[in-house]
Amino acid sequence: MTIRRISSGGAFEAKIGYCRAVVAGGFVHVAGTVGQGDSVEEQCRSALEVIGKALDEAGASFADAVRVNYYLPDAAEFELCWPILAETFGANPPAATMIECNLIAPQYRIEIEVTALAPA
Repeated sequence: MTIRRISSGGAFEAKIGYCRAVVAGGFVHVAGTVGQGDSVEEQCRSALEVIGKALDEAGASFADAVRVNYYLPDAAEFELCWPILAETFGANPPAATMIECNLIAPQYRIEIEVTALAPA
């Protein structure tokens, strides 16, 4: 089985020892991704942009997503992201889970993790 690693060059990748995405076993596994900005909506859009770039580099897109996990320190903020997520996944919604938990730093309000089918 071939494994391909995709790095976004982010500071945490080298510091912690992970990469943005791994293509293996017919899937693209995108690491949990936080975004930049002040509001949960800005961070959601920013995280999705980073994820979209990783999927694109793997030859996939959001239309290929089969699973997504959302992590938020405040579950009440998740509803603010729904329109953004509905627009992103459109007619191809993946299976999804939302978990309320602490994130790596207090300024982060959402982290998103995606699994997508890899191109054949």
